[in-house]
Amino acid sequence: MKKTIPVFVLSILTWGCTVGPNYHRPKIDVPPSYRGAPPTEGSQPAANTPQPQASEQSFGDQKWWDVFQDAQLQDLIRAALKQNYDVQIAAARILEAQAVLGITRADQLPSIGATGSAVNQRSARQKPLPELETNATSVGASMFWDLDFWGKYRRATEAARANLLATEWARRAVMNTLVSDTAAAYFQLRAYDLQLEISRRTLVSRQDSLKLTETLASGGATNMLDVRQAEQLVAVASENIPDLERRIQQQENFISTLLGNNPGPVARGMKLTEQPHLPEVPAGIPSRLLERRPDVRAVEAQLIAANAEIGVARAAYFPQITLTANSGFQSSSLTSLFTGPAGLWNFGGSLSQPIFAGGRIKSGVRLAEAHKQELVLTYQQTIQEAFRGVSDALIGYQKSREFRVHQEELVAAARDAARLSDVRYRGGAANYLEVLTNETNAFDAELGLAQAQLNELFGLVAIYRNLGGGWES
Repeated sequence: MKKTIPVFVLSILTWGCTVGPNYHRPKIDVPPSYRGAPPTEGSQPAANTPQPQASEQSFGDQKWWDVFQDAQLQDLIRAALKQNYDVQIAAARILEAQAVLGITRADQLPSIGATGSAVNQRSARQKPLPELETNATSVGASMFWDLDFWGKYRRATEAARANLLATEWARRAVMNTLVSDTAAAYFQLRAYDLQLEISRRTLVSRQDSLKLTETLASGGATNMLDVRQAEQLVAVASENIPDLERRIQQQENFISTLLGNNPGPVARGMKLTEQPHLPEVPAGIPSRLLERRPDVRAVEAQLIAANAEIGVARAAYFPQITLTANSGFQSSSLTSLFTGPAGLWNFGGSLSQPIFAGGRIKSGVRLAEAHKQELVLTYQQTIQEAFRGVSDALIGYQKSREFRVHQEELVAAARDAARLSDVRYRGGAANYLEVLTNETNAFDAELGLAQAQLNELFGLVAIYRNLGGGWES
């Protein structure tokens, strides 16, 4: 019974209690659905086929290679996730946080050290004193243990572990953004390619029209005004080409940088008009966004760390208990070092209680509590911004899709008007000003359609990013 008492007392001194509040997730006003989400009513599932509710499905749960099906784009994203410097920096920060956690966790354990020494000393011979020689040999071990009775080091370890989790989620947030940025940059590049293709095709057509007009003018069938107007059409199409070539090369440089490469050309895959995308994108349940978005999870981990730091600050109010122990052997002769009389040991403990610190401890607790409150507000703000981002992306995708449909109708009408005006001009029923106007409108409409198609894909990328997709690999 006597032997169990010291063990029981030691266990109490070791574990003690843990001061400070335990973490509870703050209350969040979660909307029942996203504003701008596609309606789910009226959908009829197949008979006798169990299907999940559409409201529970989320576009963000899909793997990025299922969302972006262009094989070349997939290669670019893989290279970016592997080589991008922001991802590598985020990974290095995780290693730093792991090391900090190891250092902090070590404070809960005793520190044990060993020492050894051997000294031989001879004094000079001085009459009438004889020559004197002494030997001293010792080995020993020491232990120092700052007992975590009030949970100071456990709370500090909890905070360090939460900070490690925050850096891991921060890396996933970088990956989420990188996947979306790479896809958006690639779609922008393909849009420039499409606009360049339109400009070159239009230039060839207008050059042919200019030759015809010059032939008619030389034969007296028309005048030089029509020739000058035809030259204007050629010039408008020509001036777009070098500007688009500049944008293409600069966009390739940007994509190369995302991939962690030096500026260079980028391989192409599907055309902009061939990129697959859903007509309606399932957004899922808003409450699931709190678990899905890496930036939200990162802020919450920081909040958990701040909550634990309150316990660290409050522990300074209580006494600090320290155990020390030393043991070893000391002898003037190496042969008798480990004999019984040469052994020595001591064991002790100390307790220190702060009495007056000029308000330092109280201010430290207030600082920790204020930091936690700041992160509570940051957490709530991040969630609100996440809800807004999803809603904006859903609305943007829907309206961009509607705009693209109307733009296609405009292009069809403008092309037909340009064709009819050219027929009328060749038949002598219209002047070249009519051709100039309708050709310009058709060219602008085609470029506008390419931009509309790009905006629709941008909307798809925005939905995927705001729903927290892309960080899983």
